[in-house]
Amino acid sequence: MLNGKKIVVVMPAYNAAETLRKTYDEVMGLGMVDHVILVDDASRDNTVAIARQLEGVQVHVHPKNRGYGGNQKSCYRLALEAGADVVVMMHPDYQYTPLLIPAMASMIANGLYSCVLGSRILGGHALRGGMPAWKYVANRFLTFTENLLTGAKLSEYHTGYRAFSRDLIEQLPLEANSDDFVFDNQMLAQILWCGHTIAEVSCPTKYFAEASSINFRRSLEYGFGCLWTGLVFRLCRMGLMKSRHFPSERIA
Repeated sequence: MLNGKKIVVVMPAYNAAETLRKTYDEVMGLGMVDHVILVDDASRDNTVAIARQLEGVQVHVHPKNRGYGGNQKSCYRLALEAGADVVVMMHPDYQYTPLLIPAMASMIANGLYSCVLGSRILGGHALRGGMPAWKYVANRFLTFTENLLTGAKLSEYHTGYRAFSRDLIEQLPLEANSDDFVFDNQMLAQILWCGHTIAEVSCPTKYFAEASSINFRRSLEYGFGCLWTGLVFRLCRMGLMKSRHFPSERIA
């Protein structure tokens, strides 16, 4: 609990056997997380077996791979069902440090923000942490373009470390979003569409063999999906287009 709010950490998992236990140990070592939910997206390793050995972890398994976005949809649904007031989403691949959970969760539990991102760009951690140069350049280009289209001033839209209030998750039409990687981007665009301010904290990150990543082809698909999301956002804001991702009644 934090300020009387229940803190739930959700982990969308796929082939995370090598890093899951270390991530879990640091999360629980904080002493403030009330519940951990791991959603396994039909992993081909022993992620599920390890997760079921971890004390207090609620394990949900997709019998078929639903994709990263489909995994998160299950994560947020289960978190709300578990009574979460603050939901922290982090990957179990140990790329992001769990030590920022108290800071991110407190900003929400104290009512300052409804969404907080752990940014790899703030503080210059991305390249120092091993982010490939081509990914860094793509990140900066996409973020610059998306800020122009949405009117926001985020340092990055592509982090996998996020915290949300319960009220915010309940407000968003998440089921309208993709089941693929662009889900992340669509969700942030929806938050901005609803008029919320997104906070960011500087987050150290690590790139190593066991950390999750997508190949160049999937990265291209994701990049074009992000640009399309931003363009649709702008056209809807201008009244030139309608989209189920950005319902007109949700304009703040």
